Formats: sequence, C-alpha cells, structure tokens
Amino acid sequence: MIREVKPQEDAAAITAIYNEYILHSTISFETEPLSVEAMRDRIAHIAEACPCFVYEEEGTVTGYCYAHPWKERAAYGRTLETTIYLRPEYQSRGIGKRLMSRLIDECRRRGYRALIACITGNNEASRTFHSRLGFKQVSLFKEVGYKFGQWLDVVDYELLLTPPSKLD
Repeated sequence: MIREVKPQEDAAAITAIYNEYILHSTISFETEPLSVEAMRDRIAHIAEACPCFVYEEEGTVTGYCYAHPWKERAAYGRTLETTIYLRPEYQSRGIGKRLMSRLIDECRRRGYRALIACITGNNEASRTFHSRLGFKQVSLFKEVGYKFGQWLDVVDYELLLTPPSKLD
C-alpha cells in the first residue's frame, strides 16, 4: 500500500532503510548515519510542501520516496529533485515503480514542470529504473564525489511533466 508519509510514525523505518545505503553503498553521498530525529525533521520539512510517500506491506514500511526543491533560486520553483529508497530485500518487486509513478503523478497534479534524479554514475540499476520511467540523462559530472576510497561520477536524469507554457 502506498500512502503519504507520517513523519512521527515512519521516521524510524525510513532512517533504517536510508542508513543501510549510507553505510554500505555509494548510492548516497552522505557518509554518516542519520539519527531518527534528524530524519524525522528532514521528512517533516519536505512533506510540508512536497509529495512524500511510503510503501507499507503488512504493517512494515519497505520503501519511501519524495520530491524536494532542486535548487534554491526562485526560477527553479517548478522543478523538483526525486529521492527513492527501498529495503534491499524488497527490490525488483515493482514497489519502486509504483512509488515513483505515484510521486510523478502527484508532482504533475501539483503543476510541477520537471523532475530531476541525481544518480551515482555506477548505479546502473537506478539509471535503468529511471530510464524505464521516461527520465532522460541530461548531465554527467566526473569524479565529484569521494566515498569508500573511490571517486564517483554523478549523472542527472530529467523528466518533463507538462507542456511548456507561460506562467503568470
């Protein structure tokens, strides 16, 4: 089941999912695990203005996704960056696709123009996943991250949501 995030109730589960990626992969560029309180504050802040969802199966949060402002400048106000993480044992079961489809639909409904996915260059699974959802690679930044003794590339994928138009 997909539902909107409940920061108080979901923070511990989301923190556990995310900290696995911080500690054991180059998918997240954070290097120190987050506390439940820090994650609660992060998702509460994001959920105030942007879509934020969890996937719950038999009472257990198995994944989450959200969109947040891509850049701070006002002209970027209709562009969001997406984030999605699943518990590893729940990957390749269609949960990610369902979560992201819901996020994309909600961003489109709210009138956003573009979504950006910032992906570690060697994360082929995420690159393929986003491509299948219609995202297109629009950038490649060489060796801009350093984690676990290696330099890492970053690629940005973009999905345009609405036809171009003048905004009043």
